[in-house]
Amino acid sequence: MYEGTMPMTPMPPTETGSTPPAPPVSLAALLARPDLGLRLLAGPEDVPLHWVHTSEMADPHPYLLGGELLMTAGVQLTDPAHYVERVVEAGAAALAFGVTPVYDTVPPELVAACERHGLPLVEVPPRTPFTAVARALWRLMAEARLHELRRVTEAQQSLAAAAARPAPVPAVLGALASRLGGRTVLFGADGTESAAAGREVPAEAARALRDLAGVLGPRPGGPASASGDGGGLRLAAYALGGGDGLTLGVATERRGPGDHTIAGVAVVLLSLLTAPHRGADVTVRDGALVRLLLGAPPAEVADSLGPGPWTVVHARGGDGTPFATASLAAALGTPLVDAGTGGGGGTRTGTSTDTDTETSTTPATAPAGPGTVRLLLPSSAPVAAQQGWTLGASAPVAASELAAGEAQAARALRRAEASRAALVRHRAGGMAALVDRDEAAAYARTVLAPLTEPLTETLRVWISLHGSWDRTAVALEIHRNTVRQRIARCAALLERDLDDPDVRMELWFALTSR
Repeated sequence: MYEGTMPMTPMPPTETGSTPPAPPVSLAALLARPDLGLRLLAGPEDVPLHWVHTSEMADPHPYLLGGELLMTAGVQLTDPAHYVERVVEAGAAALAFGVTPVYDTVPPELVAACERHGLPLVEVPPRTPFTAVARALWRLMAEARLHELRRVTEAQQSLAAAAARPAPVPAVLGALASRLGGRTVLFGADGTESAAAGREVPAEAARALRDLAGVLGPRPGGPASASGDGGGLRLAAYALGGGDGLTLGVATERRGPGDHTIAGVAVVLLSLLTAPHRGADVTVRDGALVRLLLGAPPAEVADSLGPGPWTVVHARGGDGTPFATASLAAALGTPLVDAGTGGGGGTRTGTSTDTDTETSTTPATAPAGPGTVRLLLPSSAPVAAQQGWTLGASAPVAASELAAGEAQAARALRRAEASRAALVRHRAGGMAALVDRDEAAAYARTVLAPLTEPLTETLRVWISLHGSWDRTAVALEIHRNTVRQRIARCAALLERDLDDPDVRMELWFALTSR
C-alpha cells in the first residue's frame, strides 16, 4: 500500500490555497508524449492537471486536494463505480490506471463508470512506471512556468516602455490589450469610457464590462477587483489607486495564468499616471524611474531624480493581490516603486551538504531577490513598518549612489527576514567611521583573502546573526549543515577561533569594511 503526493512546484509556506503557483498542464500534452505510451480510454483530454497523486487506498478521497492526476494499479479496487464516484467528489482531474501486476487490462466496469461521470481515464502500459509519468508532467509544468515567466517579464518591459512615451495612458492601454489579446478600457467614476485600446468587442460584452467596473466604484473599503463573463468573453475590472474613482476594464477570450499579474502592473502604472495634482517634478521623477527599470545606469538619471539624499527600501510580503504594491507605495508616500516579478539576485548551484560544489555569484549592484518590491523615498520621508510586509531600508544615499543603497537595502531585508522583524534599517557609521575607509578596505582584503565569496558572505551573515545556524540558513536559503561546514571551513582557512568574541569583532570590522 502506498500513499503519496508529488506536487509539481513546491508550495511557499505562505500559500494557503490548494492550487500550486505553476501553470497547469493539459492532459492532452501528457498523452502526446510517445515515450510514455499513455492511452485515453474515457472522458475528455483537455482537462488541466495541477499535480500527480499516487494512491492504492480503497478510498483515496481524504487524500486528494483536487485538480490532480490520480494514479493507481487497483490493488484495493473492489467497487469501481463507488471508487470513481469518490474520486469525482474529491475533484480529481483525471484517473490513470496502471496495467500489471494486479490487472492485465483496465477493468471494463472502471471504464464505464468514468464514462458516466465524464472523468478522463488513462491506461498506463506495463513498461511505464508511475514515476516516469510524474516526471514528465513536472517537466511540462516547468516548461509552462518558464514560458509564463518570460511572458510576464516581456509584458512588464512593454508596459514600462509604454509608460515612458509622450501619451502614456493610451500607450499603456494599448500595450496591455496587445499582451492580453483583448480589449482594455479606462472608465471614469461615472462609468464613461475615458480611453480604450484593442479590438472591438460585442455590445453585450461592452455593457457587461461597464457594469462590472461599476461594481468597484470609488467607495472606501470597497472591492479592488472583480471578474466575470459576458458576451462570450472573460471580463475583469480593477480599481486604480489615484483617488479619482477610475477603473481599468479588461475583456479577453481566455484568461491565462499570468494575465492577473500583467494587469496588476498596468494598474500600478495607470494609477501613477492618472494620479491628481501631478507636478512637473513628479512626472520627471517617474520618467527617471522608468528609465532605471529599463536598465539605465543610476548616473544617467541622477539629475532627473534630484540630488537626494534618497532612501532605498526593499520589501517582501503583501496579500498577493496586484494592488498590494501600490498600497505599500501609497503608505510610504512615494510613487517611485518597482513591483518586481521574482527574478534577479545571485545564482547558487550544488548540494546543501557539499561546500565545495556550492557557488554564489553576486553582482556588484546586488539586485533584489525573488518577489522583492523596491521603492525609492526622499530621505526626509519616514519609513515605518507596514502590516503584512517585511522591509529593509538603506541609509540615505545620493542619486549617483543608488547601487550602494540597493545593496544596503537588500542586506537589511535579509536581516529582517532572518530575525523575523517587520523593519530593519541599514546601520552606518559607528566605530568604523573612525578609521580611514581605504585603510580599512585594505585591511579587510588582507584578513579575508583566504576566503571565497560564498564563504565570506556566509561568515558575514552568521556573525551578524550572533552565530545562529538556523537563522543563517534561512537568510542564505541553504541547509543548516551547509552553514556549519562553511563556518568550519572559514575557521580553518583563517586559522582563528570563531568562538572568541574578540576574533568575531575583528572579523566583523573587516567584513563591513570591504
